[in-house]
Amino acid sequence: MVQGKTIVVKVGSSLLANAERLTPRWAFMHNLLEDIARLREGGAKVILCSSGSVALGLNMIGERPETAGLRDKQAAAACGMPLLLNGYKQVAHEYSFEIAQVLVTLRDLEDRKRFLNTKNTVDRLLAANIMPIINENDTITTEEIRVGDNDRLSAKIAQMVQADLLVILTQVDGLYDKDPSEPGAKLVEELRDVSPYLAVTEGVSDLGSGGMLTKIQAAHMAQNAGCDTLIAHGEYEQPVTSLLNGGRRHTKILANELPESAWANWLSDRLQMAGSIVVNQETADAFKSGPRHIGREDVLSIQGPYVKGDVIHIYGESGTELARGLTNFSSDETMALARNPNMSAMQLLGYKTGGTLITDKNIVVLDDRHLQWELPADDVMTEVLPKN
Repeated sequence: MVQGKTIVVKVGSSLLANAERLTPRWAFMHNLLEDIARLREGGAKVILCSSGSVALGLNMIGERPETAGLRDKQAAAACGMPLLLNGYKQVAHEYSFEIAQVLVTLRDLEDRKRFLNTKNTVDRLLAANIMPIINENDTITTEEIRVGDNDRLSAKIAQMVQADLLVILTQVDGLYDKDPSEPGAKLVEELRDVSPYLAVTEGVSDLGSGGMLTKIQAAHMAQNAGCDTLIAHGEYEQPVTSLLNGGRRHTKILANELPESAWANWLSDRLQMAGSIVVNQETADAFKSGPRHIGREDVLSIQGPYVKGDVIHIYGESGTELARGLTNFSSDETMALARNPNMSAMQLLGYKTGGTLITDKNIVVLDDRHLQWELPADDVMTEVLPKN
């Protein structure tokens, strides 16, 4: 039963574009949208996260996936997006429903205000019974400021709309316990803890920007928000409903039984590290009891640059990630405050402020459900000491 459920479906470039000719795979698009129409008729709200614009636009600029550079891919996305959306619109009309395009960037998901603005748009489209088709705006993003894969983007959307289910359609049956090309590889049918499988999920497809690693990362983000994830092959006549009916092989990643709040998920599940700080041992020990304020006196070193309102990663001296929090100051301001603990924040910054770097209400302390990030390399860390 899908009545009243919100389902996010992610499809990759390898399903939407012919690998040799780089043309739309119309049969797949028909199967997918016919199945989505079936879900909608059953009372589900469906959001589609779709790759494909770059792959479909490469022919128009005379490039191939293996040789295309960043500017080529940006231009290809500009060419391919109208083709992709026109195809979706024509097929959707055959099944009597409307679509809308929502293009996002990394900043739209990592900045709280823009995240909520995007959510409002998606919610309004769903309320009007229009299916949002969401993709990263590849025409303007660079390697440094892009999400990089639609797997994790789809998980952020699932968190955003508090979806019940994330379905990731790919070209394999699901997650295997080792490289599926190796003898004896077995499909993992169901799991809750993704950590043991991260080491066996490297590699990307020729057309796409993600591999099984990003799919497992996406599933982890979704489960934190109380959303189950299904990873399965997309080459089926009913690619989604056949999964829901238990009709074929797939991997199911179970949602956490006690999901975090939407605010905590937004703070903790990051797509890119804006910056980080290392705190002293006393502060690190205090996190064992829960969130706490971080003051200038707690900071040993800073990695940036970052700006006020960014979510930064908080490490102990051992290199273990402890928490993530919304910073009240930029990295330059944090440096000035931390190096001059005896001067007022007003003197240092030129405006009135309490001087607390991160408040306890804006911190999520990491636990076993979170995947930790490694501490940035020493050569990009700035030592705070000596202090005046």
